[in-house]
Amino acid sequence: MKKIILIEDESSVVSFIKKGLQELEFDVSVAFDGNTGIRLVDQNDFDLIILDIMLPDTNGLEVCKEIRKKNKTVPILFLTALDSSENIVLGLESGGDDYLVKPFKFIELVARIKSLLRRSGHSNTSETTETDSGDTYHFSDLTVNDYTKKVTRGGTEISLTSTEYKLLLYFLNNPEKVISRAEILEAVWGVNYELGTNVVDVYVNYLRKKLDNSDDSKLIHTVIGMGYVLKKP
Repeated sequence: MKKIILIEDESSVVSFIKKGLQELEFDVSVAFDGNTGIRLVDQNDFDLIILDIMLPDTNGLEVCKEIRKKNKTVPILFLTALDSSENIVLGLESGGDDYLVKPFKFIELVARIKSLLRRSGHSNTSETTETDSGDTYHFSDLTVNDYTKKVTRGGTEISLTSTEYKLLLYFLNNPEKVISRAEILEAVWGVNYELGTNVVDVYVNYLRKKLDNSDDSKLIHTVIGMGYVLKKP
């Protein structure tokens, strides 16, 4: 049974979401404020976090940042009444993986949850032996072990969020291929929908900042009018 925590202060929204998810056999915990949410996430191993942005004490953006200091991989789905591109990008930049604008249909919430759970792919195994098996990708001086989720470049370990990792893995499975933004949205976000924001560009830039030391070492390149391509420097 997948464990979900809902951090939301509106009792009617909590009741609606909790009842529906429990009927689908999810184990749902609730926090009515941000500080309680942070504490519960610290104390438990959740498979997914549903996080409202407008909370009475610590807002959802700050809650997300605090969670990401200790947990880089748990998927975080923002609920927000703020549907402007700027607010959505702020949520993603704080460490969120996806967002849903209020009001929403329950079926859409479930689709987003299932998509995030499918692509989170983090392992609970504490130890393993790295080998050059099908679990390990090598590209230039970049190495990714898909069993341990360990990413290194030039011997230096790189910490990625679950969405950044999924995006990198998609590029590694399509090296030298020009990939459109629409293809990336469908593959990485798991559903074919139009965000109406530059979310792909934002996450590609996140990856570039973490992977590239200089212009000469770029792995992900922009193809103007077409998308992106992973190629060796």
